[in-house]
Amino acid sequence: MSPKKPQEMKASTAAAKLDVYLPATPEDFQNGAVTRDELAELQANPPEWLTELRRNGPHPRGVVAARLRVSTSGLARAGMTEPLTTDEISALIAEPPEWLVRERQTYEEVRREERRLESREADRRAAAARDA
Repeated sequence: MSPKKPQEMKASTAAAKLDVYLPATPEDFQNGAVTRDELAELQANPPEWLTELRRNGPHPRGVVAARLRVSTSGLARAGMTEPLTTDEISALIAEPPEWLVRERQTYEEVRREERRLESREADRRAAAARDA
């Protein structure tokens, strides 16, 4: 019986799991495969480049959207397709443009509706459990 080969993932998958923008990572990371053990090690003990990317960016769209409290779709509607640095995100937060104010309102309305529907579904399940 041969030893089990460790599972590998593409660098793009690992970058997504690490919440970093792949083109900003070191070239050896971009061009290699990452095992689950290596990913766990990167998460537990991030090297300087990973710490720096997480702190200053550039950040992928999902991180930008979360920091701005909008959806990724809202970013796209606003034409924000490029990754942003922490300083650029901070500048948008400090002086929010009209699109950011509008998208935050839309995002909050959607989240409120999702919470309402989840609550209604939980109530429905509780009623069904009582009746059973």
